[in-house]
Amino acid sequence: MEAELEQLRQEIMRELTITSNPDDLETVRVKFLGRNGLLPKLLENLKDVPKEDRPLLGRMANEVKSQVSAAFDMKKQLLEQPKADYSTLDLTLPGREPAFGKLHPVYQTIDEIVALFKRMGFVLAEGPDIEREYYNFDALNTPPDHTARNEQDTFYIEQSLGEIERSKIEGKGRSLLRSQTSPVQIRVMEKQQPPVRIISPGACYRRDNPDATHAMMFHQLEGLYVDEGVTLADLKGTMEFFFRELLGPETKVRFRPHFFPFTEPSFEIDFSQPGKLIRGKEWLEIAGCGMVDPNVLGSVHYDTKKYTGFAFGMGIERIAMIRHGVDDIRHFTDNDLRFLRQF
Repeated sequence: MEAELEQLRQEIMRELTITSNPDDLETVRVKFLGRNGLLPKLLENLKDVPKEDRPLLGRMANEVKSQVSAAFDMKKQLLEQPKADYSTLDLTLPGREPAFGKLHPVYQTIDEIVALFKRMGFVLAEGPDIEREYYNFDALNTPPDHTARNEQDTFYIEQSLGEIERSKIEGKGRSLLRSQTSPVQIRVMEKQQPPVRIISPGACYRRDNPDATHAMMFHQLEGLYVDEGVTLADLKGTMEFFFRELLGPETKVRFRPHFFPFTEPSFEIDFSQPGKLIRGKEWLEIAGCGMVDPNVLGSVHYDTKKYTGFAFGMGIERIAMIRHGVDDIRHFTDNDLRFLRQF
């Protein structure tokens, strides 16, 4: 009888599947569930089943009856739903074009910058957002007692006792959200010998007070070129070509002495466009650069008598603000469609 119940259940479900109107559904109901239907007749045979098998078969019979009844009710509701009226639908009318998203203005800027540097032979390199102190500071000639380290103090990650002990053994320090993309340069140089020519765009994190020009999360793009005979002239030519391609051929670029712990000599890069004032100024800072400090090259076991190199870095949001006339960095993260749709 167990097999007969299962066979009847499958037959009922098959009939319900092909039923397409209320009249046919009623015919199926009478055939299977009516007073003289197949299911009630089969259930009458339970009295002839051995006493010890009745509980199991009775439970199965109730399950089949409940399942079939629910399926009938669902099919009835489906067939009784009002049909859509397409008589007034004009298929010749033009459709409504769906709204398509596009890249955020910051990532549009990143793509343009990356494309320019690829034309100059630079290769894209990426690294983790969660870094170790060694890569973020120590290997970049910024030991714990260095004053420049305070300016880039960032967010540290809470670690378990096991992770802390492992950090001590490895000598890589605590885990933190990187404050710059320079750690990517160290990771690349650890894995390959010169020539190295890379750019590394990505997010950075610092404990800055948010205002019109500062944010706790922002994007940087840094570059590195190490090889035999690399000079300051190579750095100057690379930066001048890049900014004129990015900002226009009339752009003027100047190098102003500065200090960065991982480059020596170091420079700030300012730009100017004849006849234009940018934020009320003739010259505006746009990037930093310098020749790679021998201590940095030595930390990755490069021969400092053989190889030299230069590095540079720039804030992506700052460049996007300059190019598009944006007066507040917070517009990039406010998610205001009125702002984003302009790009």
